[in-house]
Amino acid sequence: MQFKHLTTRLTSGLTAGVAGLALLATAVTGCGDTGDDASGGSAGSGKTVTVFAAASLTESFTALGKTFEGSHPGVKVRFNFGGSSTLAQQITQGAPVDVFAAASPATMKTVTDARLAEGQPQTFVRNRLQIATPADNPGKIAGIKDLAGSDVKVVLCAQQVPCGAAAQKALGAAGVKVEPVSLEQDVKGALNKVTLGEADAALVYRSDVKAAGAKVHGIDFPEAAQAINDYPIATLAKAPQPALAKEFLQLVVSAQGRTVLTAAGFESP
Repeated sequence: MQFKHLTTRLTSGLTAGVAGLALLATAVTGCGDTGDDASGGSAGSGKTVTVFAAASLTESFTALGKTFEGSHPGVKVRFNFGGSSTLAQQITQGAPVDVFAAASPATMKTVTDARLAEGQPQTFVRNRLQIATPADNPGKIAGIKDLAGSDVKVVLCAQQVPCGAAAQKALGAAGVKVEPVSLEQDVKGALNKVTLGEADAALVYRSDVKAAGAKVHGIDFPEAAQAINDYPIATLAKAPQPALAKEFLQLVVSAQGRTVLTAAGFESP
């Protein structure tokens, strides 16, 4: 009798366990289903578009990403913002990326030379430099020649970064030699030194000065016209989401995208 009761209990337990596993399998299968269904789910639901973009595009691309998500229910746009040269290197090393937007043709060339871009990159905006100072401008900076002062703390982007290469062109055009107190790996790092009061001035993009608002003071200078950067964008040949990548690129280059970008301080190409 005891053996019979034990067998009954074991059989009941196994039956409950099998039923539980069946329910779990059903739940997992349901979570993984991202296609259209009878309830009207989107075919793109649960997908992620990965965009690598120059740091100077942070604010405008974040806004465009929200617009894209709003028109593609269930789709997420994941950004990696940074120095264009660093992003290009990550792509050539195999990072899974759908779209790359660089701050210079030179950094995009790293990707196209490796045959990792899909088609020909498009120039979608241009950007020019401004001198950024703290809001109260403690160094009394009025123009680019003032950056040569021995008592002026200047921050630049590293030369391999597009904003650093542009700064060297502008300084060369002005005949000014600067000894920077810091070389940053992207334009946001350079601007951050100014907003924290660790520098009297930095050469950054006009769009970044505008994004910082009242935290900084922006100064135009004529030589900036000699160092305007074209911004190319491309989808990647091995994009995990090729269709969505093309749609995101089309949003960026559309009239709607250009409106967002020019409002952020960029110039039309």
